[in-house]
Order: sequence, then structure tokens, then C-alpha cells
Amino acid sequence: MAKQLPYPVMREIFARFQAAEPEPKGELHHTNAFTLVVAVALSAQATDAGVNKATKRLFEIADTPQKMLALGEEGVIEHIKTIGLFRNKAKNVIKLSRILVEEYGGEVPSSRAALQSLPGVGRKTANVVLNMWWRFPAQAVDTHIFRLGNRAGIAPGRDVDAVERAIEDHVPAEFQLHAHHWMILHGRYTCVARKPKCAACLIADLCQYEDKTQ
Repeated sequence: MAKQLPYPVMREIFARFQAAEPEPKGELHHTNAFTLVVAVALSAQATDAGVNKATKRLFEIADTPQKMLALGEEGVIEHIKTIGLFRNKAKNVIKLSRILVEEYGGEVPSSRAALQSLPGVGRKTANVVLNMWWRFPAQAVDTHIFRLGNRAGIAPGRDVDAVERAIEDHVPAEFQLHAHHWMILHGRYTCVARKPKCAACLIADLCQYEDKTQ
């Protein structure tokens, strides 16, 4: 595990991320807070591209909890059966839709605790929704962020919770809103798992990774 980079280096890293992509966007397609919750819940152990393909027609038919309940579990399955764990995910989508209707008037809550109480919604999913929809500086740590944080020294930690805390503690405040998107995209397309693309990396000179590729 790399050591935590000092503040001036962290500032330079995120200033470069910001200069390259001032308004980074998540890659899961959604039209409102509800479809975002569903898309993120479906994305567990699945690619964003695979989820987007499966939800294109689903969200045209059911973009509210009420419409999703009307579609029913079997109807949801028909749309998402190309995604891993689709039966359990369909069950959770129907359950969370029912809770949203019965307890929240069909609205998606803007509280992490309330979001995490929904079936199939963990801390990472809640943080994605809080960040992307409500624009809270919440840090959703996935495998890409975990790898990049530890490899580069941006946010070292032994588990996802430790990496989340490291981002919150060490990334300068003005970069907090977009920090997790910059890190996800950098980890997904440049600092990849097997052979990072160090020659094309805009922070290679600041990164602590010792086995840099040419």
C-alpha cells in the first residue's frame, strides 16, 4: 500500500483532473432519481454498458416506483435477464419500489440512512445517488477507486470504508464533489488493473506506483 500523498501533490492531481474534465459524468443512464437508484443497484457485479443496454426499454416503460410495481417482478426480469443475479435484483427493485411508494410518497429520499434501508442499496449505491442526483460530496468507492487510491497514494486504505475516509480527509474541499467520478474514470480507462497505461497518464509524475509501464 502506498503512503498518503501530501496536500500540495493532492491539490495538483485533482487540479489536473479538473482541467482535463471539468464536469465528469457517471456512465449509468437515468432520467430521474428513481431510475438512478435502480440503475446503480443493478450495476453490482455488472458493467455500466450492460446495465444501460438492459434498462433502456425498462426505463421507457417504468420510470417511477408506481410504474415499476405495475410492471411486476416477472416484467422486470424480462428486461434485465442479461445482467448477472437478475432474479434477486428484480426482487429488490420491486421491494424498493414498494417501500418508496408506501413510506416516501413515491419520492427518493436524500438521506444516506434512508437510501441504505432500501433493498439492494448499500453504502456505495447510496453515495452514488447522493452525489449524482443531490450533488452531495459523497464518495462511492468501487474497485477502480480502491485500486487507484492504493496504487497512487491518493487515498490508501485496507478496505473501501478506509479509502472513502481517506478521500474525504485528504482531497481538497473544492474537488470533493467530483472526486469519485474523476477517480472512477481514471481507474477504468487509464490506471487499469493488469497493465496501467502509465505513458498516457496525466498524473504519472505524481503517482507513487513503483511498477510503472512504459
